[in-house]
Amino acid sequence: MLARMKLHNYFRSSASFRVRIALELKGLSYEYLPVHLVKGEHKQDAYAAVSPSGLVPTLVTDAGERLGQSMAIIEYLDEMQPEPPLLPRDPLDRARVRALAQLIACEIHPLNNLRVLKYLVRELKVDEEAKNAWYRHWVRDGLQAFERELAQLPRQAQGRYCYGDAPTLADCCLVPQVFNGRRFDVDFSGLERTMAAFEACMQHPAFQKAQPSGCPDNEA
Repeated sequence: MLARMKLHNYFRSSASFRVRIALELKGLSYEYLPVHLVKGEHKQDAYAAVSPSGLVPTLVTDAGERLGQSMAIIEYLDEMQPEPPLLPRDPLDRARVRALAQLIACEIHPLNNLRVLKYLVRELKVDEEAKNAWYRHWVRDGLQAFERELAQLPRQAQGRYCYGDAPTLADCCLVPQVFNGRRFDVDFSGLERTMAAFEACMQHPAFQKAQPSGCPDNEA
């Protein structure tokens, strides 16, 4: 299974980045299959045969089973390869980590993904400056909420990373969001706990290996 998994993804996609991080944390090898979103490759017939939704990422297992949606893929990997765990064993801790992850994946990311930004420009005729202001507003607003949640975690859950002293699903979501936020000059000031967790992640080899600059389809 380990050497034959395939990941259809795009180097700059936050959702794809999440899955690459999880694969690296698990030590799972896979074949990297680029799908260029800006060029519209996700809308072509060849990719429609892989992903009916036309979204990235798509993971193809060794048995040829296809899985979409980054959060579902990561939880599948966590169940198939339990160590190191990306979700705590305790149900309450597990729910808290999922809640942190979903603050990013369900609250911030949907407002700022590529198709939304394109719609703002092409259909609503929003100019570049206004589009970028939209992006920065929703990322900062969401990360401020994330920061407040981190501050309210129980003492035993406060550590180097988002939840404790080992990377979790929440960190898999946080790092790509900060990466993309930096591209749009988002203001990260005052997000002390959030950015401390990000910096801790970026010292971890798995996060370093998964970042966009190391992808075969990276465009400088």
